[in-house]
Amino acid sequence: MVTRERPTLEAVARRAGVSRATVSRVVNGSTSVAAAIREAVTRAVDELGYVPNQAARSLVTQRTESIALILPETANRVFSDDLFFPAIIRGAGVELEAADKQLVLMMAGSSKSHGRVERYAVAGHVDGVMFASMHGADPLPGTLARLGIPVICSGRPIGGPSVPYVDVDHFGGVASGVRHLVAHGRRRIATIAGPQDMVAGIDRLAGYRATLDEAGLPQHVQFGDFTRESGITAMRALLAADPALDAVFAASDMMAHGALIALKEAGRRVPADVAVIGFDDFEISRYSDPPLTTVRQPIADMGRTMARQLLGLINGEPGLPDAVVLPTELVVRGSA
Repeated sequence: MVTRERPTLEAVARRAGVSRATVSRVVNGSTSVAAAIREAVTRAVDELGYVPNQAARSLVTQRTESIALILPETANRVFSDDLFFPAIIRGAGVELEAADKQLVLMMAGSSKSHGRVERYAVAGHVDGVMFASMHGADPLPGTLARLGIPVICSGRPIGGPSVPYVDVDHFGGVASGVRHLVAHGRRRIATIAGPQDMVAGIDRLAGYRATLDEAGLPQHVQFGDFTRESGITAMRALLAADPALDAVFAASDMMAHGALIALKEAGRRVPADVAVIGFDDFEISRYSDPPLTTVRQPIADMGRTMARQLLGLINGEPGLPDAVVLPTELVVRGSA
């Protein structure tokens, strides 16, 4: 069996009739090479099937061409039936693939894993870091940013925007949903709020409270963790506290699905007795019984925007905003 030798930089230089240094500049993306010479080098690369040695290239460019997406969650949570994580990974992955970058997925659901992630990033294994599903005033994004690593977060960081972030209009999205319920005659509107150590949970509860204050209506609050099971438990507690509830706004589609289950077991008709609205617009919400009215947040777009903004930071693009807030949209279906 004959093993074909890997083409070298020198072989490309001989084929193109230029120096090794010129080939290196072209391969590493330099714009200082004349167009005709760059074309000759590119043609030689294609003809020989030359593939740059990434380790050597990294020594020249100081780039790994890899981007980390860090999820401060356990593996069990990330790979559960919560559809937020696949959507944001898909969005970021599509954008990075188009830029010829490698996505590195890392989970940091414990203090020990936080240290591992920090060591990995500081060691120079990635060119930048994206964070999603942040809990509390997590110091890790700020720590990495102070060490000179480009960082961007999904969601406004709690404790102040010390690093750039991409978010959605949680407050406005909930307000539109609650106003829809009020406009259709609902007067005893409860909410299943999300975790209060996450910006999404905090802002969505604030939108609910402000809109009911505006309407002069009472508030009924139970808390969940964005899972279906917590939605079932919270809905049972809400019905026990006030059997006359006529609507519920759940801060996630999964909790809204849990609410539908609890309402059905309690003999409540949806929407005749109790209207239900969620937040996400996951595809499965179209097929619930009844189909779920929900606030659509563009999760995949958030992932794409995070990746795009981070690549801009890495490349030193001027004028990048510190914050990008994407709009939400109320999608009306059969449950409300």
